[in-house]
Amino acid sequence: MDNLIKKYCPSYDFASYEDLKKNFAINVPDDFNFGFDIVDGWAETEPEKQALVWTDDTGVMKFYTFADIKAESNKAANMLRSYGIKKGDVVLLILKQRPEVWLSIVALNKIGAVVIPASFQLTRHDLVYRLNAAEAKMLITVDDEYTVNNVKASLPECPSVKNWLTVGETDVNGAGSYRAEINKFPDIYGRPQGVDGLKASDDMLIYFSSGTTGMPKMVLHDNSSPLGQIVTAKYWQRVRENTVHMTQTDSGWAKFAWGKIYGQWICGAAVGAYDTEKFDIPATLAAIKRIKPATLCLTATIYRILIKEDITKGDFAFVKHATMAGEPLNPEVFNKFKEKTGLSLYEGFGQSESSVFIANFLDIDVRPGSMGKPAPVYDMEILDENLHRCEDGIVGSICVRGVYEKHPVGLFREYWKDPEVMKKSFKGGIYNTGDTAWRDADGYYWFVGRNDDVIKCSGYRIGPFEVESALMEHPAVLECAVTAYPDEIRGNVVKATIVLAAGYNPGDELKKELQNHVKSSTAPYKYPRIIDFAGALPKTSSGKIKRVEIRAEDMKKINGQ
Repeated sequence: MDNLIKKYCPSYDFASYEDLKKNFAINVPDDFNFGFDIVDGWAETEPEKQALVWTDDTGVMKFYTFADIKAESNKAANMLRSYGIKKGDVVLLILKQRPEVWLSIVALNKIGAVVIPASFQLTRHDLVYRLNAAEAKMLITVDDEYTVNNVKASLPECPSVKNWLTVGETDVNGAGSYRAEINKFPDIYGRPQGVDGLKASDDMLIYFSSGTTGMPKMVLHDNSSPLGQIVTAKYWQRVRENTVHMTQTDSGWAKFAWGKIYGQWICGAAVGAYDTEKFDIPATLAAIKRIKPATLCLTATIYRILIKEDITKGDFAFVKHATMAGEPLNPEVFNKFKEKTGLSLYEGFGQSESSVFIANFLDIDVRPGSMGKPAPVYDMEILDENLHRCEDGIVGSICVRGVYEKHPVGLFREYWKDPEVMKKSFKGGIYNTGDTAWRDADGYYWFVGRNDDVIKCSGYRIGPFEVESALMEHPAVLECAVTAYPDEIRGNVVKATIVLAAGYNPGDELKKELQNHVKSSTAPYKYPRIIDFAGALPKTSSGKIKRVEIRAEDMKKINGQ
């Protein structure tokens, strides 16, 4: 690993968090390209080094070395060039966790094309918007009926799309077969030169953000972005060379970039992939046992369910370090998981726009409920609406300073084709994440919520996370989401949508008990005046709760729709 990572991080072993924060630095060569410099770099120095450990719902296992990834991505690059894909062209992928997602991303990286990883949950309307907004030239998707039908319905409205390939066993009318096509091409692909030459500043990756208002924004990253994920992988997830790291997420979400390709492969670790069609706790536990990751990252939702279910059915003996991101971690979940497995959970915070911003790094003592401390490379701060630094204990916006003086490696370049959003998010050399938090006297950051999620009730500002944390302490609560509900007198009141644990039944008596529990656990004014019991919460495919959908449904009811 020394020869590869030292090229980009001359110093990478640190005695403490303070040492890391002060002395960590990333060198970005002008021509850096993840496909050639990392994937092919490992293939040339250690061709048999394991790169990917893959399994699915049937229990099948597949193993890929870096030599395999190099050869197959070269075939894919040649194949994509035959379809006219060149530097700067945009290709949208809906590939779940098929092995082809890694091959396609690396191939497009080698060409210098721009990849949009997308969720398998996209509808026709979603696809039309994304394909037209990005002027995508090509689609590569799985061959399941839902995706195929939505793609077929969208293509007549998407004039920029010239070709569509599917990955699977079925013959899809109107689409070519990725697996049949790729084998027509050689496994040698040289680094482009001249006008097609690759630079670290070239466009590489776009994620469509899941904004709470308006249409999704295009978050554009350049070729230097993978190097920013070294911090994510090595110092937060603590991946180790020649071991397996497993982050459970669909390839359509930015957590894939965080935990399933860039930082892990730079650090010489293999990626563990569980390609599932439907989330199921027993199946997930079985997949983890097959993959045997040394480091593991799951969503808060999965951890919450695990502590309420029979976690003893899982095997965590081989896991040395466990992390979570995507949502704040309730202290109750942290405490119960450690009690049942012996593992502490190390929270991290970031966005589709970034690598990890804030996390529990190295020797930091975990404080359950806290995100941890700022990452190196980012100058993080809590600022008020006038961009002044908030004192300890005061809630403000989580911001990154100095982004014009020296653009942090790992931070996105722009909201593509959206100057108005850029003006709103970037002011005075400061990037405002749109999330709120407060900082304690020891420098730990504590998440409050999205600016849009914060509940304003009778002059109070109430973060949903603190109410959810209080509710999660009650044994009846399996999952919960706290949102604002319009009120004529108070402006808004706190509403809790709750999924009950097994053995508990909804009713007024339980509502009262839960309200009193919150009053006794946190400031009484924060208690949920409205409680709804639900069979499930709306979530993204990676498990993040969609509070915006709960608010939208409430507004429909209020308006009599």
